[in-house]
Amino acid sequence: MGLSLQKGQSLSLTKQNGDSLTNVRLGLGWDSAVPAKRGFFGGTKTVEIDLDASAILFDARGQHLDTVFFQQLTSKDGSIRHTGDNLTGEGDGDDETLIVNLQSVAPAVAHIVFVITSYSQQTFDMIQNAFCRVIDDSVSGSPEVARYELSESGRYTAMIMSKLSRNGNVWTFQAVGTPTNGRTAIDVRGAAASVI
Repeated sequence: MGLSLQKGQSLSLTKQNGDSLTNVRLGLGWDSAVPAKRGFFGGTKTVEIDLDASAILFDARGQHLDTVFFQQLTSKDGSIRHTGDNLTGEGDGDDETLIVNLQSVAPAVAHIVFVITSYSQQTFDMIQNAFCRVIDDSVSGSPEVARYELSESGRYTAMIMSKLSRNGNVWTFQAVGTPTNGRTAIDVRGAAASVI
């Protein structure tokens, strides 16, 4: 289990020997907070929550460079790959995952902001157990490095969960947890730029 971060806290992505992490996976997850509905034949049906995880790339001045989301699954430089859209949020563990090769991120990129948006306009008071975690993909067993558990909910349709920021060759992961509104990552680019 990785370090549990609170909103605003950050962690340098360096190993104990001082080397920087090279390959990380950002896992984002959530569960429905809406009670299951009774089905026609007496069974229960869980309310599906379709959220979308995305990565928005910025330069050091906050200028938008690229976006990885359900309509563009790979960054232009090939360093970030979205593994696919989860339409329900069902199941344990990560609901959506972005794989980042930190060594291949274009030199102009200084910040990668990770957001969750609701294309269907479901609000965050309908979800629970939302989290973002960093996994070290460069070693066997893929240990969790850090985790941020979102504790707040509300009538907003998007959340800026976390960000990776580069200082030279060292990347830092920061828990953000800023609510906003938007159906896709394109809609929340301005809000994402405001947290860098």
